[in-house]
Amino acid sequence: MSAFLDIEASLTGRRWIGPAPQLDRTAEAMAQATGLPYPVCLVLARRGVAPEGAEAYLAPALRDLLPDPRSLLDMEKAATRFLTAVERRERIAIFADYDVDGGTSAALLIDWLRQSGREATLYVPDRIDEGYGPNDEAMATLAAAHDLIVCVDCGTLSHGPVAAAKGADVIILDHHLGGETLPDALAVVNPNRQDESGDLAHLCAAAVVFLMLVEAGRQLREAGRKGPDLMAMLDLVALATVADVAPLIGVNRAFVRQGLRVMARRERPGLVALADIAGMDSAPAAYHLGFLMGPRVNAGGRVGRADLGARLLASADPFEAQAMAERLDQLNAERREIEAGVQAAAMAQAEARGLDAPLVWAASDGWHPGVVGIVASRLKEAANRPAIVIGFDGEIGKGSGRSISGVDLGAAIQKLAGEGLLLKGGGHKMAAGLTVTRDLLEPAMARLSELLARQGAGTGGAADLALDGLLMPGAATTDLIAQLDAAGPFGAGAAAPRHVFAQMQITFAKRVGERHLKIRFGDGTGPQLDAIAFGAFDGPIGPALEGHGGKRFHLAGRLELNIWRGRQTAQLRLEDAAPG
Repeated sequence: MSAFLDIEASLTGRRWIGPAPQLDRTAEAMAQATGLPYPVCLVLARRGVAPEGAEAYLAPALRDLLPDPRSLLDMEKAATRFLTAVERRERIAIFADYDVDGGTSAALLIDWLRQSGREATLYVPDRIDEGYGPNDEAMATLAAAHDLIVCVDCGTLSHGPVAAAKGADVIILDHHLGGETLPDALAVVNPNRQDESGDLAHLCAAAVVFLMLVEAGRQLREAGRKGPDLMAMLDLVALATVADVAPLIGVNRAFVRQGLRVMARRERPGLVALADIAGMDSAPAAYHLGFLMGPRVNAGGRVGRADLGARLLASADPFEAQAMAERLDQLNAERREIEAGVQAAAMAQAEARGLDAPLVWAASDGWHPGVVGIVASRLKEAANRPAIVIGFDGEIGKGSGRSISGVDLGAAIQKLAGEGLLLKGGGHKMAAGLTVTRDLLEPAMARLSELLARQGAGTGGAADLALDGLLMPGAATTDLIAQLDAAGPFGAGAAAPRHVFAQMQITFAKRVGERHLKIRFGDGTGPQLDAIAFGAFDGPIGPALEGHGGKRFHLAGRLELNIWRGRQTAQLRLEDAAPG
């Protein structure tokens, strides 16, 4: 496919790729059939939505999209055992992963139990001392003091630790890829078990927990009793879905849409404190969950106390929540400092190795295990390739990986572990973790690159920028943004539309702070549009547009609402530019 507007190398060195001709024709036909704006129809066409399904897609109803919990293996058994423990006042422990998905999963259970007049012990393993998932010692200790252990966002590959939980029943609510055999737990509810259909493989762990609570509510109703209000818990499910980079398709869209509405009511002390400390001054959106709230919840598990995020989310005390949010904000700042050093070294190493292979990777001694996943995400974004970053402590390296759409990294990592090239490894399509010995690092990465190439990794241009066609400034209205938002939320598996304003004349340019640029542009005859380019002076965009000298430019980015003193206007978040 030829480059869009013939831009083979923009100011940032990227090749612009426009919509395929067939997609363009489909969107045009949908616009004629539905009366919807073409940009909205292009988003729907990308999602495979037919004209007759446009209305339902733009207003997803949870009642229509929520799957039957019993469609998941072991679900009925898990909910029944959970309710039995509640009714008999048995001692319940929750073993949760240390990330956002684990924290929200634990908070869902704790909230539900608290509303039912019950309590639970929360256990979150230390990332450095214990590593990911259940371990023998922790499970044995919990089993000695509890009747039921519920493992959330972990446990599917934990055969030994589950066996060590003698005297207690174990329920696993997870979404990580399962192996050929399952642990000897009372129930393993996981849409990514190998004997599952895969129809719900896109769910995060918090969504699986939510479905178990839906099943528990059904069993309570069948017995003539009423359980807690589950709709009020969707704020937690939304946060987990976005922060864990679950694809925003199917019921996940409804979870996030409804969850954002619940979050806007500001009823959960932990999320209120988190929003305030992050400086959120507008209604919550998927962006806030992924880039403001999620990193702060994760910070405790990365560089501080592992259970801090889960405790914040489960807190019912506004003062306690505020104190925990402040601490997480401090830890997040520390995390950014640590990350910056690792990222610079990892990027230099990866660039020296080459960013055009099917896999981009970097490894070194002393890299903090709490930031290798974030740095892997940065490498993935820079190269448009799956990325692995590994930190070694002696002869053992612990790493994390992030993938691109259409490439199942978790399955490849698990295969690698099965071949003996890793001490252990697993995950899901978009993210995975691994442990490797120093002597097997090079062959393991070479083999992983080979496995990922078979899935198509490395075929796209590292610098390709996908675009959704042309817009004029006069068409970029608040009404269009609202209609585009109805096609969201946008995120993993559902990229936000990115438009180009061609041959634009810059009429105003002003540096904002040290790194950012504010501009106003138009075609010289019609309406003008404001744009903000964050980090513009970290690269060539800032100097080129600030010193435009009257030259025209093609400007690419995403439309968004700018709210200032109660007034809403359309604005372009500028991501790239090229001489016109």
